[in-house]
Amino acid sequence: MDASPALTSALLNASSIHVFGAGLNAERTSHTAVPELRKRGWRVVPVHPRDAGACIDGVPIRGSVEAGTPLEVVVLFLAPERARAQVRRLLLTPLETPPLVWFQPGAEDDVALDWLENAGWKTVHADCIVLYSERHNLLREPVNVPWYRQVADEDGSQCSVWTALEVDEHVAPPTTEVEWVGDLVDLETSTASVPAYIRSLRMENESLEACALRLSR
Repeated sequence: MDASPALTSALLNASSIHVFGAGLNAERTSHTAVPELRKRGWRVVPVHPRDAGACIDGVPIRGSVEAGTPLEVVVLFLAPERARAQVRRLLLTPLETPPLVWFQPGAEDDVALDWLENAGWKTVHADCIVLYSERHNLLREPVNVPWYRQVADEDGSQCSVWTALEVDEHVAPPTTEVEWVGDLVDLETSTASVPAYIRSLRMENESLEACALRLSR
């Protein structure tokens, strides 16, 4: 695909890219796309239900997109039928501004594309977002934020373990149920119960990042 001023502008103005289908399988291009896009400055958000709570090069994998989370660019590394199901979920999600939806080669689904066109959402297909950004040398100021994970305690006490992790910190996949995972941006915006509870524990004049670190054990 030749350079499109509108598309290039949309990508450079987006701070975050959500990558659906990016999990722990290092042989998949969805996995390698995470560090490739990060090194160009984007905050990359891998989304993979089965691998939620693990991380790719220190980037936490989310199981889904939670209510309240803003979406700017959505990249689908999914089979067409799964891409269609994900598009349906996105269209049913209350969003202030519709994201740009990028179908990676092999993810294109005519029905999903028709739905998005009828809804007035912008789409891209027949090109790879990583290759497009490389061909046109797209670079932006890096977005680096710490991340957090809450899992069930291993002793079966039904307690929860909240952990604050540094930018790019790599940890092993969780061995107990993942109750929440996300970075500082998710912690600020998600309306899910865990981030909402963490926000409620902020002390006067305490930043959310400092609060999350204080509560970590």
